[in-house]
Amino acid sequence: MSGPIKHPISPLQARMIEDMTARKLKPKTQSAHVRSCRRFAAWLGRSPDTPMPEDVRRFQLALVEDGVSVHTRNVTMTGLKFLFRVTLRRHDLVAEIYHLKEPQKIPPVMSQDEVERLLANTTSIKARTMLSLAYGCGLRPGEVVRLRVGDIDGDRHLIRVVQSKGDKDRQVMLPKSLLVLLRRYWCERSKRYDAGIPLQDRYLFPGRGFGRALTRRQLNRLFHQAADAAGITKPVTVRSLRHSFATHLLERGVDIRVIQALLGHSSLVSTSRYTRVATALISAIKSPIDLLGDCTAKGRKRKKTKPKT
Repeated sequence: MSGPIKHPISPLQARMIEDMTARKLKPKTQSAHVRSCRRFAAWLGRSPDTPMPEDVRRFQLALVEDGVSVHTRNVTMTGLKFLFRVTLRRHDLVAEIYHLKEPQKIPPVMSQDEVERLLANTTSIKARTMLSLAYGCGLRPGEVVRLRVGDIDGDRHLIRVVQSKGDKDRQVMLPKSLLVLLRRYWCERSKRYDAGIPLQDRYLFPGRGFGRALTRRQLNRLFHQAADAAGITKPVTVRSLRHSFATHLLERGVDIRVIQALLGHSSLVSTSRYTRVATALISAIKSPIDLLGDCTAKGRKRKKTKPKT
């Protein structure tokens, strides 16, 4: 039996992990579900397979009273819902679970000048190549670090993104300038951990250790080093480069469905949020008041009427 837990576990937890593994839940999802059940058990003071519906209702109230964020609260209840619905078959407990609507926030976006300054202040060609891929192709941080040599199609100027979010493959464009940068980087790339690995299977950005890719945390650290050096004070992360990619395409008039395909979104709703941050589009909209006369002109003077005698 395989699972994300490496220390001794209870029979109930082992069965839950088996249920999650059988449904091909990702290791991080499994770990999150297990943490949720542990949190509930700690609050309950006994095994999570013994609660009554009233306990589930009170636990959700306690999460709100403790000031837990809406996102964390929903993740916690999703893990419990899996335990109750799949592993325990306690549909009376599932009926007590509800999710709260999460606040919709505008994603942080960088201007083209800020992106240019960021790339100019990278500390190495490796860092510049990775950050350029994130912005120039709209890749997620995890997609950047997992790129392999075989994913690059230089002849057709395409990058194949393999089994990304939602277990989906997709293709994105590979700009000529990025292809040149990739070839320059490849000449300087460390070959320390390539022994025995076929060329097409080698990671473009190897980490420390045989057959390992660079981590997202390391990529994020390189991003913040460049952002600090460029004097960018916005609360941005490496994922902001992907947001900026989508926003800048939208401002240039690229069809939103094309952007949806490039980003790998299943729903157009996810892509449409960028319309709220495409400031060039928003500022170019003509207000209805502009169709009226001069709104700054003084109003007509009202004629004075003589009082009736």
